[in-house]
Amino acid sequence: MSMLTPPGMGGKYRITGDRYPRMRRPRHRRRIVLGIVAGACVLGLIGWGTLQLIDVFGGKGSTAQAAQDKRHCPPGGGAAGQAQAAPPAAKPPAPASLTVNVYNATERAGLARHTADELQKRGFKIGKVGNAPAAYDKKVKGTGILLGPGSATAGPLKVLATQLAGAQQKTDGRQTPDLDLVIGEGFQALATPQEAAKALALLNRPAPGRSPAATTC
Repeated sequence: MSMLTPPGMGGKYRITGDRYPRMRRPRHRRRIVLGIVAGACVLGLIGWGTLQLIDVFGGKGSTAQAAQDKRHCPPGGGAAGQAQAAPPAAKPPAPASLTVNVYNATERAGLARHTADELQKRGFKIGKVGNAPAAYDKKVKGTGILLGPGSATAGPLKVLATQLAGAQQKTDGRQTPDLDLVIGEGFQALATPQEAAKALALLNRPAPGRSPAATTC
């Protein structure tokens, strides 16, 4: 009988050998592993949040954004890129470089010659002077019509329009650069020299530049 066998017990209840059952509670390894993983996740989130705060208050975020915007800037900077993309408009021609034919489409005599003389005083070159062609004679109800080639719309016709307010501007298929001023029934007089000079100054004034909406390079 073993020394571990209580007194009075024997038979099938007898304990033999030198081994005995362990009374210690078994370890819960799964709980320990889960606790370690959860702790690591919490520490990782805390570290990531700390780095984000450092980037925001340390200016790294704005630096990265500026670097990204710079990659989209045209060569030479924003102002240079805009200047290359949108060249300034051409300056209107001077009155002395324009030749004007003056035609009278009304029944009032002497209007063509008087108007041509006034335009010449204001610096324009005068070409033909006389009655209007059949296509316009007695058929112009307004103050007048200004005619020129298709290339004259951007400048020459606008310069001549400063001398006659309300005149209609049209183009035809002519191959010469001269312009026509056809006097209509509503004509009273050319614009005063002061009004014409003011309108011409506004025409020569460059358009104000637009402020860039994109990030300055």
